[in-house]
Amino acid sequence: MPAATQTLPPRRIDCFKAYDVRGRLGSELDEDVAYRIGRAFAQMRRARKVIVGRDGRESSPVLAAALIRGLNDGGADVRDLGLAGTEEMYFATAHFGADGGIEVTASHNPIDYNGMKLVGPGAAPLDPDTEFADLAALARSGEFAPIGVRGSTSDFPEARAIYAAAVVDFVDATALRPMTVLVNAGNGAAGPAFDAIADELARRGAPLRFVRINHEPDAGFPNGIPNPLLPENQPMTADAVRAHGADLGVAWDGDFDRCFFFDGTGKFIPGEYIVGLLATAFLEKHPGERIVHDPRVVLNTRDMIARAGGIAVQARTGHAFVKRTMRQNDAIYGGEMSAHHYFRDFHFADSGMVPWLLVAGLLSAQNVSLADLLAARIAAFPSSGEINFRLEDPATAIARVVAKFEPLAIRKDETDGISLEFADWRFNLRSSNTEPVVRLNVESVGDAVLVASRAQEIGALLLGS
Repeated sequence: MPAATQTLPPRRIDCFKAYDVRGRLGSELDEDVAYRIGRAFAQMRRARKVIVGRDGRESSPVLAAALIRGLNDGGADVRDLGLAGTEEMYFATAHFGADGGIEVTASHNPIDYNGMKLVGPGAAPLDPDTEFADLAALARSGEFAPIGVRGSTSDFPEARAIYAAAVVDFVDATALRPMTVLVNAGNGAAGPAFDAIADELARRGAPLRFVRINHEPDAGFPNGIPNPLLPENQPMTADAVRAHGADLGVAWDGDFDRCFFFDGTGKFIPGEYIVGLLATAFLEKHPGERIVHDPRVVLNTRDMIARAGGIAVQARTGHAFVKRTMRQNDAIYGGEMSAHHYFRDFHFADSGMVPWLLVAGLLSAQNVSLADLLAARIAAFPSSGEINFRLEDPATAIARVVAKFEPLAIRKDETDGISLEFADWRFNLRSSNTEPVVRLNVESVGDAVLVASRAQEIGALLLGS
């Protein structure tokens, strides 16, 4: 691609989703699209310094190089993190005062996909309805301003140690009790960043022992796409926890902005119970603060926030929406049941490394296992876990469910998809922001049998059976 390109012909681009870029390689996302996004970002943001990182996929270095060419042609200097997690990009963008940041990643999507996460100054997400939409329109049109002084690119390896220190600052390393933590990087990008954090913990005297599996980044993803939320991906971590006698198991997705937990028995802990746990931990130290949560699974979270004297604030699902709501409410913490956790003291950004450190701190302070800490909460508010449906006509299928249950509901909420609440149970049904699926979550007050039966009934309606 000529470096002096000023304008490009219009092009249909289908990889712009609700707030991120995500698309199939070749047909939806390629080097030309990546270049256009870089040019559009630099021009629209008037960016002079941009942080860029990438995940461990085979396509990510090539797409990142094209993105950087576009940013440079748009006049932006790039500080290149290289292989790094999304949260490292967030942190560096905010901490070093950049005009924006972009991570090349498809997170947990299949291996033939890639994408980008984009933020402005302070790691604030682009507004989905204005800034992100305008960027997409400019990239599609190719009507870029004439190239003036090109920006430069420099590597930025020193950012990792500063990031690691900021993460470890969330706990008192000397107050941690000796424990064994099994960590599964899933052959994604988490390994090198985790090692930097582990080194910082050791430097501060933390008595933690780590067992690492699938730790080296591998573009071929030999252990499957790093998505610990999939049931078929969980036994690997669970078995390793039991085999090594670990007190805690932790697994990450491909760009490690999500963190998944396994207790000492190897049992997978659904994300909504971690949200309630972390909310309580913050409220014990900062009573009366606001906590943001998503609308998919809420009963346990609401109850724990109320018991701890906090204020629950609901946001639409997705990092752009949760972060905006947190900033509007100056919330100290926000969590989604999908294992995204957001922290005011981490520039309102999500992190997959801070949560496991906080949980280790809680287990140390209370001298209890994660299983014992959460057993009563899981029994009090059982949930189905997210059930995904690929449907030919999602709107009609959802309408069938609404027609059946809305007349019986005591509360209806359309913050994201539709939530219907009844005396002793509720469900949320929504179309994904990033994948062509409809997602169902069912939960109840103390009745796991009811959860299972309602999930089966709603699933049959969705499938038209």
